[in-house]
Amino acid sequence: MIPPELLLQGYQLGIFPMAMEDDSIEWFSPERRGIIPLETFHLPHAARRAWARKSFEVRIDSAFSEVIQACARRDETWINEEIVASYEHLHAIGHAHSVEAWQKGKLAGGLYGVAIGGGFFGESMFHRVTDASKIALAALVEQLKRQRFVLLDTQWLTPHLLQFGAVEISRAEYLELLERALNLKRSFL
Repeated sequence: MIPPELLLQGYQLGIFPMAMEDDSIEWFSPERRGIIPLETFHLPHAARRAWARKSFEVRIDSAFSEVIQACARRDETWINEEIVASYEHLHAIGHAHSVEAWQKGKLAGGLYGVAIGGGFFGESMFHRVTDASKIALAALVEQLKRQRFVLLDTQWLTPHLLQFGAVEISRAEYLELLERALNLKRSFL
């Protein structure tokens, strides 16, 4: 297991771990960093309709282990058993959180990440029902705005994240935003 102090220090320095194919852990600090500016977050039209209809029940931290396990169940993943154990421990001590979309009493989708100061560092998301992960992301953004967070880090910019208003910034810009976020006293819940 990665010690929680090391994980938290990594995020504070702008680096994050990923498991490689051989199960080793490597740390990354991309030259170009993906973020979703909270003030310009965009929920795609179909998901916006699901949000308005309240098609999903949103919960926070009610099924962290189930969320991270679902995120790990992919053909290609950076989430191995060591990563799972490390983030479950980080969750147990109050730094890692899950936002979940439930439908008819079943977990339909969700995401997890790490909160430090006024920054949230998104790790992964999954869905079992169409739009469930998008609803979880929208609920995360609402929670971050409510708690006056200033940074939603997505690590990389992917085509999937573009639909939500994600942008790519330089490492230098990211480190400035990170410093501002870390200097804020905020609580995720």
